[in-house]
Amino acid sequence: MGRAFEYRKATKFARWDRMAKAFTKAGREITMAVKSGGTDPEYNSTLRRAIQNAKSVQMPKDRIEAAIKRASSKDAEDFSEIVYEGMGPHGVAVVVETTTDNPTRTVANVRAIFRKKGGTLGTQGMHDFIFDRKGVFYVPANSIADSEEFELEFIDYGLDKLEKSEDGSQYIIYVDFKDFGKMQEGLEKNKIEVEKSELQRIPNHTKELTEEQVDEMLELVDALEQDDDVQSVFHNLS
Repeated sequence: MGRAFEYRKATKFARWDRMAKAFTKAGREITMAVKSGGTDPEYNSTLRRAIQNAKSVQMPKDRIEAAIKRASSKDAEDFSEIVYEGMGPHGVAVVVETTTDNPTRTVANVRAIFRKKGGTLGTQGMHDFIFDRKGVFYVPANSIADSEEFELEFIDYGLDKLEKSEDGSQYIIYVDFKDFGKMQEGLEKNKIEVEKSELQRIPNHTKELTEEQVDEMLELVDALEQDDDVQSVFHNLS
């Protein structure tokens, strides 16, 4: 069938694989939200956020509903959130956020990936001075008619920074970690649609590497992100 067909097939499988992993991560976020606050999103703000995030990766409605139902059953798996920190190749700081039902398996996998890709797993808290924890909200650009007026109004909800995405389709709202819930409440109160929200670790200084060294570092990031237990990977690579 030719090289073009093989390329299209490989691309399609890669896309399906990414989608499957995104659905797995969204499902785990829903499970933890249900476990902590119940199945009704009206009274569970964490679940509302998990559902928003599931929709942002095109998770079908029936799969979202099934995940909520499954999470509320007696046989539902219990997931724990565990953070691992280490050094990537060439001294790049790395933080790995995981959700797991088997911490022994997860730490073994994460350690093996670091070792195989030229890094080392370290101790929790070793990078606290490098990363600032921020809440990040993505809203459609047409949801904010006047950005200056929005900034003035939402300072009371903890607004730290407002910026437009590169393609101009969204506004990105940053708040301190402690103000995440307050901002979510403010956006809901003012009926501003949120397409996605998340907690990020943003480096306060970054590390410059050569192109070849960057490729080595990104191999580590890619390998970590391929693990089903890994939710997010943060680093201070420039």
